[in-house]
Amino acid sequence: MTAAVPPQLTGARALIDPVLREAVARLDPATARVAAHHFGWTDTAGGSVPGGKALRPALAVLSARAAGGYAEECSPVAAAVELVHAFSLLHDDIMDGDRTRRHRPAAWTVFGQAHAILAGDALLALAAELLLEHDTPGHLRAARSLSLATRGLIAGQAMDLSFERRQDVTVEEVLRMSMRKTGDLLACAASIGAVAVGGPDDMVFALASFGAEAGLAFQLADDLLGIWGSPETTGKPVRSDLRARKKTLPIVAALTSRTPAGDRLGRLLAWPEPLSDTDLDDAARLVEDAGGRAWAEQEAKHRLDAAERHLTAAGVPIDVREEFCDIARFIASRDH
Repeated sequence: MTAAVPPQLTGARALIDPVLREAVARLDPATARVAAHHFGWTDTAGGSVPGGKALRPALAVLSARAAGGYAEECSPVAAAVELVHAFSLLHDDIMDGDRTRRHRPAAWTVFGQAHAILAGDALLALAAELLLEHDTPGHLRAARSLSLATRGLIAGQAMDLSFERRQDVTVEEVLRMSMRKTGDLLACAASIGAVAVGGPDDMVFALASFGAEAGLAFQLADDLLGIWGSPETTGKPVRSDLRARKKTLPIVAALTSRTPAGDRLGRLLAWPEPLSDTDLDDAARLVEDAGGRAWAEQEAKHRLDAAERHLTAAGVPIDVREEFCDIARFIASRDH
């Protein structure tokens, strides 16, 4: 059963939206137009659509509260994390050839690859700008934390791209890649608010560890949706990850299972021609028969349990801890 969207996400979206709009308004008109489309503020018909989940800003706000700060004082920090996330999605859609994002045309399909790349670069620059405008030790440390997380995210994406050329990728390699590509930014988001308001180092470390484990649970849930998710809720084509022959965690777990189903899956995915809908259905069944789905579901649960143990060690107020747990449970059971 899918968990309800935690109210913290809605609150974080309301908090950062004015900050994001003000920041994007600083850009040149052409680049701002691409960013506005990407954030859902405008569409090709001139209207607006709902934005993303605001998962990372919500974690940033909670981490500030964990260290005794207030949501309002960390709005630039939370917005900066969302800008980095938006930068990564703009570039990801181009690298993966994904033509839709949140049930609508991806920015590069509307404005062209060059303009989408520039918009991503601009959002990354704006993230640093927002943090460095506040000349306090906490914001300077937060800027460094976000910069390191961005470097980790890029390293993870580079690993992901290298897997496309290999047939011998292991589960351990994909876990390391996911820890960098997804986990590093979520670890940063879950601790950067505490960093900004001067929280103690042991709390910051425990919150970052929570975010890293929650990030892997998030990636596992995303990988499961990439095979078995409904296009009506994910906004992506059915069996999208199999169609693209991505080396995701359940797929690699199946391919390396040393089972007849895993061997058949390997032969099917190695076929040079595009896979038909029947082929894709067969591939999804083979991933499940080889144990890839069950392994990913169980691993997500293990990672969620580990995240909650780190959260207990962080010594945060009980009410804040429960809100963190609500988000973590949503991460592992979402359907979009």
